[in-house]
Amino acid sequence: MTTLELPLRLPDLSRVPRVDAVGIEERAAALAKRSIKKGAKQTGIRLAISMIDLTTLEGKDSEGKVLQMCQKALHPLPGDPTVGPVAAVCVYPNLVAVARRALAGSPVRVASVATGFPSGLVPLDLKLEETRRAVAEGADEIDMVIDRGAFLSGEYAAVFDEIARVREACGPAHLKVILETGELLTFDHVRRAAELAMAAGADFIKTSTGKIQPAATPGVVLVMLEAIRDFYLATGRRIGMKPAGGIRTSKQALHLLVMVKETLGDAWLTPDLFRIGASTLTNDLLQQLVKEATGRYQSEDYFSKD
Repeated sequence: MTTLELPLRLPDLSRVPRVDAVGIEERAAALAKRSIKKGAKQTGIRLAISMIDLTTLEGKDSEGKVLQMCQKALHPLPGDPTVGPVAAVCVYPNLVAVARRALAGSPVRVASVATGFPSGLVPLDLKLEETRRAVAEGADEIDMVIDRGAFLSGEYAAVFDEIARVREACGPAHLKVILETGELLTFDHVRRAAELAMAAGADFIKTSTGKIQPAATPGVVLVMLEAIRDFYLATGRRIGMKPAGGIRTSKQALHLLVMVKETLGDAWLTPDLFRIGASTLTNDLLQQLVKEATGRYQSEDYFSKD
């Protein structure tokens, strides 16, 4: 991906197509039933591991916890250097420098939440300051939250302007825009918010903060993938996608990859354009990978805790 250079224009959201909720749910459910052969399953699990944003966003986060997570990001499966690394680690802004030092010289990116995560209810100047500081500390990516209250009140221009201003404050860093779909309530709102975020300069659109349920439901993910497809067809710009929240099993991760392939094609099956925000998912993927290779499960104690 490259830093956005195109002019940004507020889209006419009245022209965004309505979502057929029944059709979306049925298609998402049908894609979940796709049979995956053993060899393809192993490949899919390895691909999913490479797409993970290992995440810790708790009030008790510490330097030690982030250092441990960075080691897992670099070497997810003890004793097997062919597995991993993951795509990124995601931390609060005050721990970005810790992660940056731990990952120096590696391909693992450092992502930081910003803009008053998870509510987004702080003044714009503070959102911009937090974004600039995280980038200055070494963040390669910024995960921002939109003002859901403003969006649901129809203040689309204000939301658009805020995203565009944060995009500018990111400088060379990539911007992931979190819609917090669990608070948007309908597929139509999700579709409009996705359109708004992409038009305002998002490099990725992301379902959730992980703090609100429901989060990355199959229907919501499919709505966002279809929005990305239509935006690409209209503009030629490839926007990335990051489902996050409630993704805990290999079966869910593989279902996501099937949806990406069927909706966007193989070009999006790369960490540059698809990520999975997860904390507990990684160990299940590793357990499944070992099981596929050896025919037996390893104890959970074999894997480090996220």
